[in-house]
Amino acid sequence: MFRKIVKTTLVLVYLVIIAGATVRMTGSGMGCPDWPKCFGYYIPPTQQSQLEWHPEHQYKKGQVIILNETLQVANSSFTSTKTFNKNNWSTYTKHDYAIFNPTHTWVEYINRLFGALAGIAVFIMAIASFRKWKTNKKITLLSWLNVFLMGFQAWLGATVVYSHLAPLRITIHMVVALVIVALILYILHLASKTKKTTHRYNKQLRQLFIWATVITLIQVVLGTEVRAFIDFKVKEIGYQKEHWLANPDFWFYIHRSFSILVVAVSLYIWYFNKKIKANYKLVNWVVLLVFIEVITGLAMYYFHFPFSTQAIHLVVASVLFGLQYYLILQIKNAKNLSAKTIQ
Repeated sequence: MFRKIVKTTLVLVYLVIIAGATVRMTGSGMGCPDWPKCFGYYIPPTQQSQLEWHPEHQYKKGQVIILNETLQVANSSFTSTKTFNKNNWSTYTKHDYAIFNPTHTWVEYINRLFGALAGIAVFIMAIASFRKWKTNKKITLLSWLNVFLMGFQAWLGATVVYSHLAPLRITIHMVVALVIVALILYILHLASKTKKTTHRYNKQLRQLFIWATVITLIQVVLGTEVRAFIDFKVKEIGYQKEHWLANPDFWFYIHRSFSILVVAVSLYIWYFNKKIKANYKLVNWVVLLVFIEVITGLAMYYFHFPFSTQAIHLVVASVLFGLQYYLILQIKNAKNLSAKTIQ
C-alpha cells in the first residue's frame, strides 16, 4: 500500500512539472500576479470586467482590481459608493505587472492546483510512512523531509511571481523539483523489498550512471539560462519566434555544446551495458529520451519553436533525470545483493 502511495505521489509531482512546462511554453508565468490567490480570488476571474472597479459593488478584503495599469487590493470588505475612494484600496507593491489574460491566468491556476494536489500527496505519504518507522526509520525521515521541500518549493513559487519571473529563482525552482523527484524515487527504492535481481553490478558502469545524472542536471540548469534569455527577447521584441535565437548569448552555445557530451556519455553507457551484459533495460529508454531532447532542441533552433517543443524539451529532461537516478539505485541494489551472495 505504501509503495502505491509513493508511486502516486511521483506521478503527481511529474504532472506539476508538465503543468509548469506548459506555463513556460505559453508565457503564463504571471497569469496570477499574486500568491497564493489569483487576483485575490480562490477561483480566478474569467473576464476583464471582474477586475474593474464598479460603483455600488461589494468587494471582499484582499480582492484585486486593475486600475490605471496598477493592481489595487481591497483593504477590507466594503460596498463601493458612486465614486472611487482610494482609502479603501492599497497599491500592490511586490511588482508592477498588471495585465489580465484569461488564458494565461487559467494555465497558471491549473499549475497551482496540480502543485496543491502534489503537496497533499506528499503529506499523505509522510503520514503513511509512520508505519515504516520500526522497520526503516530512513523512510519516515525522508518522507517528512519531502514535506519540508514541498513547502519550500511553494515558497519559491511565490518568490518567482513576486520577482516577476527572475531567471535565477526559476532555475532554483526547477532544481528543487528534480531534488523532490530524486527523493521520492529513493523512498520508493527503500520501500521495495527486492530479493533478487537480473542486473549485474559493475563499478565502472555505476560511475557512468552517476556522471550521466550529474551531466543531465547541469544541462537542465544551462537550459534554464537559455530560457531566461528567450524570456528577455520576448519582452524586447514580442512573439517573433524567428528572432529569439537570431543572436543568442554564450549560455546558448554552452548548452548546445554540452548536449554533445550528454549524447556521447549516453551512447557509451548503452554500448557498455550491452558489452558486459549488465541487463539494465532502462538504459534503452535513456538513450531514446536523449535523442528526443536533441530533436526538440534542433526543432526550436532551426524551425523557430514549433508548438509544444519547449514543453516536451523540459518534461523529457526531467523524466530523463529521474530514469538516470533510478539506474543509480538499481545498480546500488545489485551491489548489495551481490555482496550478500558472497557472504
